[in-house]
Amino acid sequence: MLELKELLEVNYCRFNHPSFIPCDPISIPHQFTRKEDIEISGLLTALISWGNRASILKSAGRLMTLMSDTPFEFIRQASPHDLLHLHGYVHRTFQYEDADFLVRALQHIYLNKGGLEELFSSMNVFGARHAIQQFRIAALEVDHFPRSRKHLADPVTGSAAKRINMFLRWMVRSDNHGVDFGIWKSISPANLICPLDVHSGRVARRLGLLERKANDWKAAEELTASLRKLDPDDPVRYDFALFGMGVSGDKGDVGMR
Repeated sequence: MLELKELLEVNYCRFNHPSFIPCDPISIPHQFTRKEDIEISGLLTALISWGNRASILKSAGRLMTLMSDTPFEFIRQASPHDLLHLHGYVHRTFQYEDADFLVRALQHIYLNKGGLEELFSSMNVFGARHAIQQFRIAALEVDHFPRSRKHLADPVTGSAAKRINMFLRWMVRSDNHGVDFGIWKSISPANLICPLDVHSGRVARRLGLLERKANDWKAAEELTASLRKLDPDDPVRYDFALFGMGVSGDKGDVGMR
């Protein structure tokens, strides 16, 4: 276990570094300083983070431009006419109707639910699964096309909710490395769930941190439980190591450099 923790710590420091930012989706919210701009741009970027990373950055950057690079003001004041600025937006299967829905959903959340941090704060009492579900329920209270629901992961039906868990890591975790923001002080990092995808899952299984075969919510919980044995207060810090080792092609063998 000590050897495993040392391996993860080395790669945590290796990938949790400002040089990681420019080519990662987290670079989009790093363009902002206002809390609400960071969390809104972070959520929207996270929700379209699938596919080629260069394409993700281009699409997320365009979405910010369409919102006049002031996402909080745009969402707070957006009228039906303002939403026409989003017309024609597309990122893979995420289209104008989905962007329109999310802007209206976020407007509803900030005007009627106390904002994103308040909505997710139930995580401290009821856990991440409940908090993500409450976010999803609140967002779907606004009119939407059924097709837009697929962009809001539902852990209740088994989704690992990788992109939302990644967003929550960005907002909640705080350290001196300068990558994650740590601007949501009301939520404990101990309650986060590790983002799980094909890369981190492959490395986690090779390291004996995960046995479940499917990359679903139960697997994300299992992985996080294993990581809590190494760091009960901040288990998701090792997402940097698992994901970084996975995408860089490292074998993930204990004892590797």
